[in-house]
Amino acid sequence: MFRFFSMALFLFSSFIIMGLAEFMPLNDKTTADIMNRLPILLIPANYVFIIWFIIFLFLIIWLSGFWRNRHQESLLTLNKRTILFISSLILNLACILLWHYESFTWTIIAFIGLLCTISVLYFSYPKTENKLDRRLPISLYFGWIIFSFMFLINYLLTLGEWNGWGISQSLWSVIFLTITTAIGLHFLYHHKDIAFNSVLMWGFVGIAVKNGFDSLFVTTAALFLTGVIGTCFFIFRNTKEEAKIAQ
Repeated sequence: MFRFFSMALFLFSSFIIMGLAEFMPLNDKTTADIMNRLPILLIPANYVFIIWFIIFLFLIIWLSGFWRNRHQESLLTLNKRTILFISSLILNLACILLWHYESFTWTIIAFIGLLCTISVLYFSYPKTENKLDRRLPISLYFGWIIFSFMFLINYLLTLGEWNGWGISQSLWSVIFLTITTAIGLHFLYHHKDIAFNSVLMWGFVGIAVKNGFDSLFVTTAALFLTGVIGTCFFIFRNTKEEAKIAQ
């Protein structure tokens, strides 16, 4: 009971603070104000960030499933997931506050901690455990953190006036999109994780919408890679089915 209420309290607090950060100035700036300050090609359109509220909804479902399925897990596993989940919410709150107070170096450090925490929580489930009340909400959370890490790195590099080793910002953007796609396809093939990849597709389309015709190279790449992921949904599924039939 203590584990459940602790996680519920931190989840509710995170939801409130996230909502305030998105729609009301925190340190006289909203999250979007800071993101749109620099010409970053990998920052998606503002509507994309609605996904945070979708993720919170699914995390509520996950928390409910955590409570219902508690007798099917060992005490060690329950405690591990409780600590990891609460830690991820605390680190997420730290990222928001550090971002709004423009401590960007500490933001990236906290974000790396968040990424590590979520990945450990994700891998605490069996490899293909993608049920709605099991790993699926964590997959959405993990996928969004991976996507966010991509544009956060680009933001900090641009802020630091990195010269890109002579490579244009557009090409670097496509490289980052390709790497993120490769990560997503890894989880799609080995973990059958459609939820994780759906978040990436949502973000990629948002990047295409934000750039439009201003950076047609990045827009085209984002839409193409979205199509690649969508196509692989069917290719990997058919490959798995054929392998089962062959056995």
